[in-house]
Amino acid sequence: MKRILFFIFVLVGSLLADEVYATFDVMALKSANLAFSTTGEVNKVLVDVGSRVKEGEVLASLKNDDLKALLDMAKSGFEFAKKEYDRQLKVKKLIDKSRLDKYKFNLDSAKAKYLYQKALYEKSLLKAPFAGIITAKLIESGDVVSGAMIRTALKIQNYDKQKLVLSYDQKYISKVKVGDIFRYKIDGQNSFKEAKITKIYPTVDLKSRMAKAEVLVSDEITGLFGDGVIKCTK
Repeated sequence: MKRILFFIFVLVGSLLADEVYATFDVMALKSANLAFSTTGEVNKVLVDVGSRVKEGEVLASLKNDDLKALLDMAKSGFEFAKKEYDRQLKVKKLIDKSRLDKYKFNLDSAKAKYLYQKALYEKSLLKAPFAGIITAKLIESGDVVSGAMIRTALKIQNYDKQKLVLSYDQKYISKVKVGDIFRYKIDGQNSFKEAKITKIYPTVDLKSRMAKAEVLVSDEITGLFGDGVIKCTK
């Protein structure tokens, strides 16, 4: 009932002032479904739902002892080849060019092998693409994942910023502008807040015939909804 009365109030107000009624959903500014891109058995899951993680932090790993051993061997080979080349480089005036080229070839080959093994090893680690909070955990230690059938292992979203995705009548699409103030209220809350519109979607939803816009906010809970009015500038 309160929502209906509020709608009537803002509808009447819109006739008297440059205001546009809009509903909204609170969404994460960034979110991602994380999955392993290779096949293997899950060794460890280092996070749980609600865990806050840093960008690049390892969240889970596959059993990778064999890959780690191959990586260590490749790294040692690369370091040895580099030392050999550096030694020859110091006395390059005393040796023929073909010999120096041979050491350079060995160095390049060892480096390529090391980078290849490193890439394989990195695929066995699931890392956070950005700082955020884990919202779903869909694997456990002992599960088998397949690179051929991508399976979401974890879901993550940022925790410091959110966005309100606004929906309003398409007839106002040319009236609403970036920078306009949106005065809104989360459903179930009593206080009003204000924020500026930061993005206008270039298309209209074909089913609902509603235009959309975004407002950046902070410290809101994703999944909530509400309504408000856009104060349009002339």
